[in-house]
Amino acid sequence: MRGLNGKAGVIAGGGRGIGAATATRLAEEGAAIVIGDIEGEWAEKTAAKIRDAGGKAVGVALDICDPDSVENLVQTCLKTYDRLDYFHANAAGGTQGDIDALTIDLAVFDRSIALNLRSYLICTQKALPTMLERGSGAMLYTSSGAAYGGAPWQVAYPVAKNGVHALMRHVAARYGKQGIRANVVAPGLVLTEAALEHLNDEYREAGLKRAACPRLGEPKDIAAMAAFLVSDDAEWITGQVFSVNGGMAMRD
Repeated sequence: MRGLNGKAGVIAGGGRGIGAATATRLAEEGAAIVIGDIEGEWAEKTAAKIRDAGGKAVGVALDICDPDSVENLVQTCLKTYDRLDYFHANAAGGTQGDIDALTIDLAVFDRSIALNLRSYLICTQKALPTMLERGSGAMLYTSSGAAYGGAPWQVAYPVAKNGVHALMRHVAARYGKQGIRANVVAPGLVLTEAALEHLNDEYREAGLKRAACPRLGEPKDIAAMAAFLVSDDAEWITGQVFSVNGGMAMRD
């Protein structure tokens, strides 16, 4: 892809799954990456694989809900590579008890918002100043089909992911003239390590029936879109939500 070779950036939530696949793809395209993950060992393991393959990567322990931890991630990129061209906010997670708007404990709701939305605002606040100083940069946020699918079994997570869409559009609209692009990638059912561990065969089969494509998603499918969106090939694309879901949901 055009313009990735020689660039450097951050993936917050890149130790495994979609984040690790995206880091690998970016390295294959010639970009350098700082990988942050709540499990620092996962981040370094993924970074080591990239280095062994001839790429440039560093792994860092990250608490995406902690502003100081996110700041450390950004500073590691600047100290190691002397630039910050892209930032992919990818870390996310479900919260036990997030089932029903009438019964959800407010602490559970707040935790989901903190992990899945507030953290992305923190990432934005820590990454944008450097990008604005340079006059260019790409912010990428991972969302989910849950943001627009309508889920009777979940409330806080979809609310948070809808908030991510609004945050992205704000960044795109407010800072576009200053060289900043912002987009969202919204995966469908992707067979990450976590999905393989927790989703039973019945759930996977149901997902496959809903998909227009003949298979379920793999992390590499999301990585391809993510790499494109932070590349110069996407220099006239901003403010958009890109659904990568095998046709599980077809929307404008």
